Formats: sequence, C-alpha cells, structure tokens
Amino acid sequence: MSPDSDGFLGPGGKDGKRVVTLTFVLGHSLSCADTISEGSFTTHEAGHRFAQMEWVDWHSARAALEWQVDLGVTEVIGETPVDRYALEVQARAAKAASNAVPQPVSEVKSQDRPAIPKQALPDPVAQALELAARADSLEALAAAQSGFEHCDLKKGARNFVFADGVAGAPVMIIGDAPGRDEDQQGKPFAGRAGHLLDKMLAAVDMSRTRDVYICNVLPWRPQQNSDPKPAELAMMMPFMRRHIALAAPKVLIAMGNQACGALLGRKGITRLRGQWDEAEGLPVLPMLHPDYLLRQPHAKRQAWEDLLALKGKIRAL
Repeated sequence: MSPDSDGFLGPGGKDGKRVVTLTFVLGHSLSCADTISEGSFTTHEAGHRFAQMEWVDWHSARAALEWQVDLGVTEVIGETPVDRYALEVQARAAKAASNAVPQPVSEVKSQDRPAIPKQALPDPVAQALELAARADSLEALAAAQSGFEHCDLKKGARNFVFADGVAGAPVMIIGDAPGRDEDQQGKPFAGRAGHLLDKMLAAVDMSRTRDVYICNVLPWRPQQNSDPKPAELAMMMPFMRRHIALAAPKVLIAMGNQACGALLGRKGITRLRGQWDEAEGLPVLPMLHPDYLLRQPHAKRQAWEDLLALKGKIRAL
C-alpha cells in the first residue's frame, strides 16, 4: 500500500492498481467501475467524476469516496446501484407466490397426500378362540389348529403334532414343544424321550395305549428347539384349553418347564415338581420331562416319587 496524491491509503490491485468501490452514500448506492492507477487517479478526480454521475455535488461525492476508502473498500462490485433491501423484499414475495401455486400431482409429496386408513390386522388370539370354540370334537379341533395360519412356527415345522394315546383316559400328559423326533414322526413323546416315558408308565402299571392321553403345549417344533415365544403360546392356548375340555381327563400332568409355564403361569420345574396344583378345574402334577432325565439320570428317583404320587391320586378319584 502507498499514499495517493491526496495522502489516502488504498490496497494494491492487479498491475499496481487500486480498486475503489462506493456502496451507500446518504441512502443511495453509488458504484464506480474505474480502477485507480497508482499516482494517476486521485480522490479529487474521483470525486469530480462521481459528482458528474449522480445528483450529489462534487464535495459530497468526494467525501463519500474518502469515507469508503477509509473503510477499506477494495473493488468494484457492479456498474449500477443496487438496493439490497428491495431485493430481499422481492425474494420473499416471489417465494410466497411460488408456494401459492398448486404443484402438479407428480410433485406432491407423499406426506402431503391424505392418509389412507389401514385395515386393522386380525387378532391371532381372538381368531384362535373363535376356531377353538367351534370345534365340537378332537378331530374338528385338530383340523382347526392345523389350518391356523398366524403362527410362524408352522412354516418351519415338518409335521403337525397333535396328540397320541387314548382320548378320555383319566390322565392327560401335556409336554413341552415338539423336538426333532416328534417333528419327524408327527406324534408327541417320540424317540428316546418317548421310550423312557413308556418305561416310566409301565413301572406303575400304566400305558399310553390304555391309560393316558398325550399332547404338547405347541403342535409345531420351534426352530433349533428354542423356547416358545409368549405370542406363540398366547395364540395356542385357546386350542390347548379346548383340547383339555374335549379330552375330559381327571388329572393333568405338566411334564416340563414349558408345560408348567403354560398351564400354571410359573416356571422352575425342579422347584415345582411333585407339588400338586390346579388348572382348568383339574388337579395338576408338575413332573420332570424325560429329556431332562436322560441328561440328568440322578433325577430319576424324583420322577419315581412323582409317579407314585400320580398313582395314588388316580386311586383316590
């Protein structure tokens, strides 16, 4: 930077020139596109030119120019005056006008369209209650339950596992959800667990072909033998209750932790086993599942005690 001929400092521009811009003077916008060469264009001469361009007198124009240079004006930004306040007002008016113009149908946002009311999804539990109530026989109940489409377990199971044994027998054994062998054979308590159950019953002079009726809390095998979800149990319980009513046993056996949870609303089979309870208006005896006994052979003694308690209960009825 160097002083001009009148002693004013200005920032240097290209080719040793200084650029001066006038913006607002007394409410008016003054612009100059002239560049000021070092030592060749003084503020005196610039003021003279501005006095010729605008209605202001020469002295006012020069004072305005000096004020702008003191503020650090460095370049010309336009050839004509610009009212920035008016531009802002015009921009707001244009935006308001564009918002008032209706958009083409293709440009209407999805959230601006009127919401289409969704149809209420069917309640699986309510439908299960209705289907179960209509069943007037075990055959009708099996058909209704096997045709129930709201339980996702059905999609991954190989077979529908309904029941085995003698309907109307004094003892109804309700086991946990089907496992791999039950799913393959389509009947409850199959495979090694079923073989052990038959031996347990024979030890107290009972048989599944004569004295007991057997089913599971669920008719389909859960994936990887996982515990049933609460929603799955909730939609199957209407069928289970109707199953008990149609089979008409005198005693229920909750065989396993899942069966206890479904019938008694409590889990912890090792704590509950051997203690008589009540469900669906019938006496219920929680017992250890044969699968558990195969893994824990030392618990067979407890299972023997429970079998003796069952035998005594049947004789007392």
